[in-house]
Amino acid sequence: MPLHLRKLVTYSETTLIEGGRAAPKPLHLFAVAAVLRNPWAGRGFVEDLKPEIHAIAPGLGETLTAEIIRMAGSGEAVEGYGKAAVVGTSGEVEHASALIHTLRFGNHFRKAVGAKSYLSFTNTRGGPNAPVVIPLMHKLDEGMRSHYLTIQFSILDAPAPDEIVVALGASIGGRPHHRIGDRYQDLKDLGSTQELGAGQDAATHA
Repeated sequence: MPLHLRKLVTYSETTLIEGGRAAPKPLHLFAVAAVLRNPWAGRGFVEDLKPEIHAIAPGLGETLTAEIIRMAGSGEAVEGYGKAAVVGTSGEVEHASALIHTLRFGNHFRKAVGAKSYLSFTNTRGGPNAPVVIPLMHKLDEGMRSHYLTIQFSILDAPAPDEIVVALGASIGGRPHHRIGDRYQDLKDLGSTQELGAGQDAATHA
């Protein structure tokens, strides 16, 4: 089954001032979204989604990864990363989830940026101009709260009822003037023996 890609949409922003103060280092946020036909739309309840996942997700992951790396300049430059999908109103949230929650999709991005953390995500349903919300975390350390960021944008004509919007997001830098510490300090303060799994094998996360 071919990838019926209607268009690619890119988004970028640079924060120079936050809280009335100049950022020590500008925060750069990037996103790229694919608007594609939902391969399950109009077919009723489809029990086995794997054939379409296997046919579409690898090429989709490769295409979006190549574009966001182009925007960031290099995989090494990327610090925070995440993903999202919005299915049109004729589809199921499961359809949005199907294309992003597979290693065939996400591992392109992980490998390109040298990530160890899992890819944070959203999967929702909506109509044209629905918000595309991409939560980010640091690619190497999921406890680094400075990189708990969110990219939000919308596409005026997508998703149509029979479409899915699939997006990747990236940051260069964290929140300017971040000052809430990290999760490890909280665990220490609480006297917890729990450890956060920073540096887990990314290949285990879909």
